[in-house]
Amino acid sequence: MTLSRRVFNKLAALGCAAITTVSLLATSTAAAQSSPRELSVIVFPGGFNWPIWVAQEKGIFARHGVKVNTVDTPNSRFQLTGMIEGKFDIAMTAIDNLIAYREGQGGIDADASELIAVMGADNGFLRLTSVPEIRSLAELKGKQLSVDALTTGYAFVLLEILARNGLMLDRDYTTVAAGGVLQRYQSLLKKDHAATMLISPFEVMAKTQGFNVLADADTALGDYQGLVAGVRKTWAKQNARDLVGFIRGYREALNWLYDPANKQPAIDLFVGKVKGATPQSAATSYDVLLNPKTGFTRDAKISEAGTRTVIELREKFGKPAKKMQGLAAYYDPTWYNESSR
Repeated sequence: MTLSRRVFNKLAALGCAAITTVSLLATSTAAAQSSPRELSVIVFPGGFNWPIWVAQEKGIFARHGVKVNTVDTPNSRFQLTGMIEGKFDIAMTAIDNLIAYREGQGGIDADASELIAVMGADNGFLRLTSVPEIRSLAELKGKQLSVDALTTGYAFVLLEILARNGLMLDRDYTTVAAGGVLQRYQSLLKKDHAATMLISPFEVMAKTQGFNVLADADTALGDYQGLVAGVRKTWAKQNARDLVGFIRGYREALNWLYDPANKQPAIDLFVGKVKGATPQSAATSYDVLLNPKTGFTRDAKISEAGTRTVIELREKFGKPAKKMQGLAAYYDPTWYNESSR
């Protein structure tokens, strides 16, 4: 074999090896890109997580490149401090919580300037629910009511509803901090307190046991922005594709839930996820949470009017008292808008 021939063969072998290496690298990269990115999402336990359950169970999140792992929070303080410290990627929380911590009314000293809402979810589904012995708002006089904390917006909804009915805090009733909605529901069932603000479907399950719904926040206050997806701004910018995937998955799950053809599997999923739920209470919850007008926000968009209501209540009841900023300070639509493309 001539020298030139040997050189040619060696170069050819090296070329094949290089092509093989590049091919393996490309395959590895593609596989990595196809592996869903894991996101830690901290939520309050309850049926209002229905869209997340659907997106998890039906592989919707995976199709949009993310795997969502949920963590239940015992209260808003744990949730928001965890978010500020970077322990969680996304929080499904009341927009009022984000505003409170941003404005120094959350009761902690940590810097919350990074917190921002990126997607809507619902109007709060807030129902003032009482023990069986109390059948009217007037009968709450002299009683003790439970809240998550008096620094939270859902507590402000309670204060506002009672104020409009002539009942003032400390003069006519008192409050006690009893944790998130699940903890308050459990305390109410034990009759530890006379009443509390529950979030659907907890009031549905309470009603089946003889408890009473005294007021509906929608009727009392009109538009009110409840749950939103909250993130840290820096994290959102660094993980834009994953955040957009989460929002797309959530919105697709809403479409699935609102399709009448999926009603029965949706109810079955609810019964499997909500402790104490029965097929009957799940069906009632379906009618409440998927009501075309008052159920989950159909396109998961933030309500500007509802957020203004939140801001007004925070200016009225928040401490220390201060003037709040406008919606743009608390909500960035960048990733929501991208999810629509």
